[in-house]
Amino acid sequence: MAPKIAIVYYSMYGHIAKLAQAEKEGIEKAGGTVDLYQVPETLPNEVLAKMHAPGQSKDIPLLEDPATLQKYDAFLLGIPTRYGNNSAQWRTFWDKTGQQWATGGYYGKMAGLFFSTASLGGGQESTALATMSTLAHHGIIYVPFGFAKAFGTMSDLSEVHGGGPWGAGTFSSGDGSRQPSAKELEIATIQGEEFYKTVAKYTG
Repeated sequence: MAPKIAIVYYSMYGHIAKLAQAEKEGIEKAGGTVDLYQVPETLPNEVLAKMHAPGQSKDIPLLEDPATLQKYDAFLLGIPTRYGNNSAQWRTFWDKTGQQWATGGYYGKMAGLFFSTASLGGGQESTALATMSTLAHHGIIYVPFGFAKAFGTMSDLSEVHGGGPWGAGTFSSGDGSRQPSAKELEIATIQGEEFYKTVAKYTG
């Protein structure tokens, strides 16, 4: 039986959402299917308006109940970085998972990560490291992307691009004006493909 995969993300300006679609394409290229969810917004509309944020997509369901993820074998988590750590929206979601923590609802499931930061050095790696603690407490098995499957693209210094061995990534600039580049989307697609192959291998 094919593994059940979910992509769960929060995206303020659409950068993580674009990476999520690229990850989805990679999973489908590998022969899998995937469900997409958004972590609910926590900021009021007036604050979002002042930040010129377009608001969440109406086409992707919100993940209101953490129990929803218990039916999946694995998830890819799209996390925008805030000061080198998870955004408040993601922390709010994790703070609702006490039942899963206590009962092992996520225990043994697999997870990969992808990120967005405003700038170079904005915390793609530190956000991954910070997320390790949450995964460990839940008993979720982290699947790093590594370098092997996209070495040429990942090590190419001819242009600035996000992504690394922890997972795919993009840079948005402080005002959200920079969009994911072709290289960043390529890395995300390859990650999705390889993540699915890994999960399928270990879930039988």
